[in-house]
Amino acid sequence: MAKSLSDRVLATPSSYARKHYLYVQEIGTLTSMEPHISSRQNLSSYLFLTVQKGEGYLTYQGRRHFIQAGDCIYINCRNQYAHESTAEHPWTLMWVHFNGNGADEFYETYRRQERGFLFHPAQTAPFTDRLTALHALMRTKPSLMELCAHRYLTDLITLCFTENKPGRAQDASPPPKLIQVRQYLEEHYMERICLEDLSCLFFISKYHLAREYKKNYGITIGNDLTARRISHAKSLLRFSDSSVEEIALLCGFSEAGYFIRAFKKAEGMTPLEYRRKW
Repeated sequence: MAKSLSDRVLATPSSYARKHYLYVQEIGTLTSMEPHISSRQNLSSYLFLTVQKGEGYLTYQGRRHFIQAGDCIYINCRNQYAHESTAEHPWTLMWVHFNGNGADEFYETYRRQERGFLFHPAQTAPFTDRLTALHALMRTKPSLMELCAHRYLTDLITLCFTENKPGRAQDASPPPKLIQVRQYLEEHYMERICLEDLSCLFFISKYHLAREYKKNYGITIGNDLTARRISHAKSLLRFSDSSVEEIALLCGFSEAGYFIRAFKKAEGMTPLEYRRKW
């Protein structure tokens, strides 16, 4: 008798998909009939897995973790891992192995924000709905399969970020003080702002502020402030007759040369080129 029943689709992405998209390597469902260890290591792949029913164990990064219905796993398969169902409560799993453009960066950001590779979302339906749609897509292979697969994989990763909050209960918002800091940047972007000033204004250590801001928003305070200034500068470039020098000062840049360099780095063109094209 088979130890498990599986329904899987293996895929070989095109060279274009390998370069431009997130792509599926393997996707499927598995129902265990009896305990069976599945072990892998050194795979150039990421695995998202959710337990639909039953329970078992995941061994990852040298530790064994009990997992049960409703749990989700998002791991880097370059690390050794293994999973097996219990004999008493055999499990049913849905999973996808994937890789591609941006996969490494997504996962590095995810782990850098101290989000666990094992989590239990409030609802698994958003995950299983996308896995079901992705599985059907890979089986039927429509003309836009790889582009649509990229969308579903991006949705799954986004759900991992939004449904697994780092180091606290499953709430949807960063700490109130960080929200206040971000609102302050939006309202005072045209002024001189430094980390020390924010630290004093909001009564928080500048080191803690910098670390928590990056963890919660995925961007440093300095880069966020520059992005806001450039966004406001774009509006003035398009909808006003102000000179580049005037716009630089209005948007909080100390001088026009720095503004032009920052704008070109962000947009790949100078402010005047942007004004002409848009």
